[in-house]
Amino acid sequence: MPEIQNFTMNFGPQHPAAHGVLRLVLEMDGEVIHRADPHVGLLHRATEKLAESKPFNQSIGYMDRLDYVSMMCNEHGYVLAIEKLLGIAPPIRAQYIRVLFDEITRILNHLMWLGAHGLDIGAMTMFLYCFREREDLMDCYEAVSGTRMHATYYRPGGVFRDLPEEMPTYQPADNRSAKELKRMNEDRSGSLLDFIDAFADRFPGRIDEYETLLTDNRIWKQRTVNIGVVTPERAKQLGFSGPMLRGSGVVWDLRKMQPYEVYDRMDFDIPVGVNGDCYDRYLVRVEEMRQSNRIIKQCVDWLRENPGPVVLDDHKIIPPARIEMKDDMESLIHHFKLFTEGYCVPEGEAYAAIEHPKGEFGVYLVSDGANKPYRVKVRAPGFAHLASMNEMVTGHMLADVVAVIGTQDIVFGEIDR
Repeated sequence: MPEIQNFTMNFGPQHPAAHGVLRLVLEMDGEVIHRADPHVGLLHRATEKLAESKPFNQSIGYMDRLDYVSMMCNEHGYVLAIEKLLGIAPPIRAQYIRVLFDEITRILNHLMWLGAHGLDIGAMTMFLYCFREREDLMDCYEAVSGTRMHATYYRPGGVFRDLPEEMPTYQPADNRSAKELKRMNEDRSGSLLDFIDAFADRFPGRIDEYETLLTDNRIWKQRTVNIGVVTPERAKQLGFSGPMLRGSGVVWDLRKMQPYEVYDRMDFDIPVGVNGDCYDRYLVRVEEMRQSNRIIKQCVDWLRENPGPVVLDDHKIIPPARIEMKDDMESLIHHFKLFTEGYCVPEGEAYAAIEHPKGEFGVYLVSDGANKPYRVKVRAPGFAHLASMNEMVTGHMLADVVAVIGTQDIVFGEIDR
């Protein structure tokens, strides 16, 4: 037998499973990993420093670009911190809209994770299936904010605008028959709420399709069962949160333990794992999509019955309507001051945390009474998870690194802030 060599190798950043800018330096003994050293900083975006040089209301769009598959959830943490400092609370309808879009974002995130994780391990069909549903939810983002990804929809004091009464429709094209066009526009004849409701009705069946492909698939189980096991005690010590913590069997979800907005009125369950391996974390996230769907249904029902304002009527924080701005001198001044200087936030500090799709996303804000933050610190869930990479892959084979990166669901926008 030839001697097995020890060697050091780079995994990524050009590897397709390294998701962009992850560089791992692996110390190998043949095919077995002895040490994994993750190198971060290849993306560094300086979001926190940029936010300190701009008025509060101009940094909301930077938050979208942190974890760029959970856009509105990032905004939510930042906006909540500003609201804490200002001592304001959004109208109840705005709170329901925020919860609705937080859960839509959770499903968007988990679909991206499931598609990419499946593709990394070799299940190509999953990627195509997941993107089919993501497309519909991206249309919801576009309908409320005008953009498909970086929405900047949440504002201190509420949301940018109410849910639209009509959905954009597909237009006739050379490669589309009239029958196909009719099928594509089937759910788009009503309002955005009708569209979301129709999605929520069919989505559990789609999750069943994903589970048919993966849950009892023996190749999937061979690649994920007993891989990257983390005990509940160790998960807490490492600072895990979200599905990574719940996958190890720890019942902790900020939506239940420290409810914000209207989560205390919602009826949903917290799925938890048993073994703390990649397979358990897969099951937890799939069940989370089902629970998010339940919350979406409850929000849609409430929003249908209860019209009302979606933003505070305080022109020191919220710009006046355009029709007022064109007509009234005082409104014009408010509008001009808000978009040039912003607003001054009382002196103090605040920390706001939300249950982001990846875990606890917190924003710590310090204000010195000026119109821009004195200090912004983002607590990104992915950073603590990546720090455990060495522990999770030591003793496993090279191919298992891919499964562990997938199960951590890391996005470098938030890790390399």
